Amino acid sequence: MLRTSLNLTLLVTVALVLTACSKQGLYDSAIGWERSRAGLAPAQVSVGDFEIAYLHTEHPIKADTLVMIHGFGANKDNWTRLAREFKGEYNVYAIDLPGHGDSSKPLDIGYRLEDQVGYLHSIFQALELDRFHLMGNSMGGAITALYAAAHPKQVESAVLFDPAGILEHESELVDLVMDGDNPLIPEKEGDFRRLMDFALEQKPFVPWPIMDVMEAQSIANNAINQVIFADIQDSGFQPEFRQAITGIQAPVLVIWGKQDRVINYRNADLFVDLIPNARKVILEDIGHAPMIETPERSADLFRHFLQQN
Repeated sequence: MLRTSLNLTLLVTVALVLTACSKQGLYDSAIGWERSRAGLAPAQVSVGDFEIAYLHTEHPIKADTLVMIHGFGANKDNWTRLAREFKGEYNVYAIDLPGHGDSSKPLDIGYRLEDQVGYLHSIFQALELDRFHLMGNSMGGAITALYAAAHPKQVESAVLFDPAGILEHESELVDLVMDGDNPLIPEKEGDFRRLMDFALEQKPFVPWPIMDVMEAQSIANNAINQVIFADIQDSGFQPEFRQAITGIQAPVLVIWGKQDRVINYRNADLFVDLIPNARKVILEDIGHAPMIETPERSADLFRHFLQQN
């Protein structure tokens, strides 16, 4: 971790000189560096009326495919550090769902979990992905679970990182949202740092110029984030979700950070009870995004999980 921080600090210093102190230029350099280290390249594909952005293994290998689905308000680059752990081991795809990242952001379509499963299926058809391991975080975890249930022939295994979909045990987020204060949707300066502090227990090093660009992007997405959150916020109380995931045939690993303030880790037990071939791992001192906070451990858990199935 220290070496990574020092390398990124050096990159920041060099990039500041080369880009005449442009924050956006620095951000682009840092993101490109992270992608390159993971062996990933950006691309786009047209899917109906959408333009879908994604990352993929730049030089494909003879190996299984691993697809990664981000959470609410997040994007494909949430996965680069975990993808780096699988470099040379899997062909990786990280998707920007509609409404997120660099993909199309229409305000007038449905963003319920079931809607997003449909969009994801169309994306996989466009990318000609027929069989893969699937993992998702938060909202992406719920979408991963529903997708595995709806398309069992495609999903070899599924990993759910702190998944949405079941909220029987309430979290700090629920109380805040009920009071009209949603830390997941930045509106003004300082809100993105608050989001990071709220969602992550072990925060990666992010230089301030890069953080400023990330905050500006998040604030710019406020309108679409409001629409998406309104569509998904009641999903954790719907019995249809629980019924659907009982049909998952693939082996499922549920990984949850015990310090998750967004979704209570105790909901992991309900996922494991409902999914026929599921097991859980609870990580001490980790928050809502284990793949960001502890990518090495997350990768090792996935490998061990596959060895046992």
